[in-house]
Parts: sequence; structure tokens; C-alpha cells
Amino acid sequence: MRNTKPVWKQSRRLGFSILGTGEELRKRQTAPGQHGADKKKISEYGKQLAEKQKLRHMYGVNERQFRRLFAIASKSKGITGLSFMRILESRLDNLVFRANFAPTRKAARQLVNHGHIVVNGKKVDIPSYLCSINDVISVKDSSKELKIIKDSLAKNNPVVKYVELDAEKKTCKYLRLPERNELPQDIQESQIVEYYNRLL
Repeated sequence: MRNTKPVWKQSRRLGFSILGTGEELRKRQTAPGQHGADKKKISEYGKQLAEKQKLRHMYGVNERQFRRLFAIASKSKGITGLSFMRILESRLDNLVFRANFAPTRKAARQLVNHGHIVVNGKKVDIPSYLCSINDVISVKDSSKELKIIKDSLAKNNPVVKYVELDAEKKTCKYLRLPERNELPQDIQESQIVEYYNRLL
């Protein structure tokens, strides 16, 4: 099942901004609860688990999907950790978010679920759909005036270099796989690889 706990509490517990804005940690950076400020020594396994949870919550993926995508990455020819993050970036809901069609990944998932997004001219309502290089992702014609989309685009947030956006037409193209320096720097993917290697 998908984790439905409050994002702000999850972010404080992990010491990491799941939304990617840092807003959740601006006022209080300690973990929630009476003893949130207490610092305890974390085991190596605990560190690996925390890194896994940070990445999983950030992309909004349930554990079963997360493990399945890791298995795909582990069979690839490249570096497993980087391949894993690239697969997560290739999810349709993530690219809708990256193109600024939605303010958060959660909102992007809803847009996809409700049939507002098309890929290469065909409606795709599966947020976990993995896009390929050169796929064109667009807002459906009848959905282009949705307030959430217009408001999100109006913020003019920077768009990642591996996505080409045409804000006027509300369409984008997935140009290439991201480089590691274009992905979240505060994720230690090697810890996640170690975490799943322990389970094998």
C-alpha cells in the first residue's frame, strides 16, 4: 500500500525534503514526537533503510513497485544506483512534475490518473508508466485550461535539462537520461544498493 502519512512528518523523521522544496524543514528540522531532538547512534542498516525511504517517499512509490524497479536496474549494464534513479526519473508522473505541469509529484500522479495526460498522442492514465527517450508528453487538449496546470506553469520554475518544455502548447519531450549531477545530491544511492543486496 502507498504511504499516506503526512509528508511533513515523514520529511522531519528522515531529515530530508520529500517535496524537494525544503518547505517541510524550514520551521522544525527535528524528528516528530516528544524526543524528536534526541540524537541516537544509527546502525549501518538504519542508514541504508533511511536512504531507501527518502528516495521511495520522494517519488511516491510503494515498496513492491520500488523493489521491482530496483530489480530491473540491477540487471542493467550500468551502475545499479544510477540506473535505478534514472528509471524513477522516467516515470510518467515524475516527468509531468519535471515539466511543471503540476506543483508536486502527488499532484502529477492525480493528473495522470484522471486522464489529463497523453504520451505520443495517446492517453496514458498509469502514473508508473516508464517513458522512453524522445517520448512527447502533453496535456490533453480538453485539460489545458485546468487551474492547477496553469498555476504551476505560471511559477516559471526551472525545468531540468533532459526535458524540453513548450509551455505555450503544454507539451514536453524527454530528451535523454539524466546525469548523476542532475539528480538529487542528498541521496546516497550506494546505501540503497547495499540495503537490497542484504535481502538477496
